[in-house]
Amino acid sequence: MQVSANQIAQLLQATIKGDPEILVNRPSQIEEGGKGTITFLGNPKYEEHLYTTTASVVILQEDFVPKQDIQATQLLVPDVYQALGILLGHFGKNKGAPQGISEMAFVNSSLDNEIHVGAYAVIGKNVSIAEGSIIYPQVYIGDHVIIGTNCIVYPGVKIYAGTQIGSNCVIHSNAVIGSDGFGFAPQEDGSYRKIEQVGNVIIEDNVEIGANTVIDRASIGSTRIKKGAKLDNLIQIAHNVEIGSNTVIAAQAGIAGSTKIGTACRIGGQAGFVGHIEVADGTMVQAQSGIAAAVKSPNTAFYGSPAIGYRDYLKSYALFKNLPTLQNKIRALEAKVKELESK
Repeated sequence: MQVSANQIAQLLQATIKGDPEILVNRPSQIEEGGKGTITFLGNPKYEEHLYTTTASVVILQEDFVPKQDIQATQLLVPDVYQALGILLGHFGKNKGAPQGISEMAFVNSSLDNEIHVGAYAVIGKNVSIAEGSIIYPQVYIGDHVIIGTNCIVYPGVKIYAGTQIGSNCVIHSNAVIGSDGFGFAPQEDGSYRKIEQVGNVIIEDNVEIGANTVIDRASIGSTRIKKGAKLDNLIQIAHNVEIGSNTVIAAQAGIAGSTKIGTACRIGGQAGFVGHIEVADGTMVQAQSGIAAAVKSPNTAFYGSPAIGYRDYLKSYALFKNLPTLQNKIRALEAKVKELESK
């Protein structure tokens, strides 16, 4: 597929500086470039590549002031990353989605003809998959699962019985949705008796779930991922957790049972949350932090384990890393005091 800079400018509502008829056929990284590619400058540390890139077209912030001449045709936009999202979505849609139900799929439900089910996928009984959804090979979907329109379920995903998934969701390879929550009752003899997990998982519209992420079914009721939430790879969501709308969680984070994360929170990689707490809307948690108590004030930032206020952590760390020097100073002062006392 080839498109002109002018066509892309119309798509992005961008201002063109350079040749509007130059053709591009794919995106590229700015340091790699290549004739017929389109790239972007979003991070200032890559600016040096802007003046040497061989890409045909580059997307720039409309208020960007170059330090040297730029050879590529420029598309000037208010927000580079917003424009990039639109552009990549355009190229992605033109790859061509697979169609039809493979003869090698094992389907035990009556499905809409306007979907795709790949080879060796297994579809249980009373499953509903709406128009435009794509189920890639080797996916397992249990009984009574509901999947909305235009969803993509990549190879190896396991969706347990009773799970409900909204529209425009993406679930990446080897994610497990609806596995049992970690519920065991200690017995007098020191053993543990399993507590049956009879709830389900509800994933609302426009959610994306990364590869190898696990979302446990509720013990009773529902584990719920609300609309617009984005989950990275290798995340653990325990039973009866609620993730708020438009919250983003980076890789290897873990949320313990019955914790409720608010709307529009941003959670860094390897962060951990204890169970049975509520986290206010807009909370920001730095990577590797541990949240051990409820967060009641919205739009606050945390760092450390157990986490404290972000700025308090930075001040504390500034002191902590200087402790050996401070210790030496204190010892020197103590020696001086003793010397003065002896006189």
